[in-house]
Amino acid sequence: MHGCGCHATEMGQAVTDTLIECRSVCKNYDMGGEVIHALRDVSLEIHRGEHVAVTGASGSGKSTLMNLIGALDTPTRGSLVVDGLNLETQLPDTLARFRNRTVGFVFQQFNLLARTSALENVKLPLLYSHNGDIGDPSEQAVRCLERVGLADRMDHEPTQLSGGQQQRVAIARALVNNPSVILADEPTGAHDSHTSMEILDLFQELNDSGMTVIVVTHEHDVAEACRRNLVFRDGEIIEDVLMNGRAG
Repeated sequence: MHGCGCHATEMGQAVTDTLIECRSVCKNYDMGGEVIHALRDVSLEIHRGEHVAVTGASGSGKSTLMNLIGALDTPTRGSLVVDGLNLETQLPDTLARFRNRTVGFVFQQFNLLARTSALENVKLPLLYSHNGDIGDPSEQAVRCLERVGLADRMDHEPTQLSGGQQQRVAIARALVNNPSVILADEPTGAHDSHTSMEILDLFQELNDSGMTVIVVTHEHDVAEACRRNLVFRDGEIIEDVLMNGRAG
């Protein structure tokens, strides 16, 4: 699945088999004079096409890692390179462009616009990114909704959709800019077991097509649906496990 060569992106960085590279990443927060060590000297690599679960108890550092990879926050120390871009050295405008084009975010709360059709919700990121590689925004949004099985729900507003369908709209929106990676934060947390399984099956289909998928979860069943599991405790990786053995 992984290629061995590299090429340049439009932003000039080299593209290799390694999509995400963390080297001695630390993230500290000052909480009323007390320093909270959310991540402690984390080093890891995630390759293109991987399907990874990031697990651990609340406060273990898994969501902090997600925020750093998605450029929603910056490391206190260490190096973090995603899709060839060294995130801790970039200007805000570059990071905003990175978030719009490189990362597709899926959250537990769908963050869909009310009184707005599924099609318009999915199309919205294209209006901000000005991504000339995509083509017609409406056609791209239609393709993404078809991809998640909502071809017959494009004109429906969020209140006219089930929770599972709303999450599919959110996934289609995450796909619309052809991102390098999908970051999903507790994507099944608001759903029953049947709907959760449908969402996990959809992530598996996306991964089978070559998409890199990273899921933050505290649910054992969700982690088992991924091919690799990074287990966090107290800001550190304590296990890095492949479904068929050790990853590291």
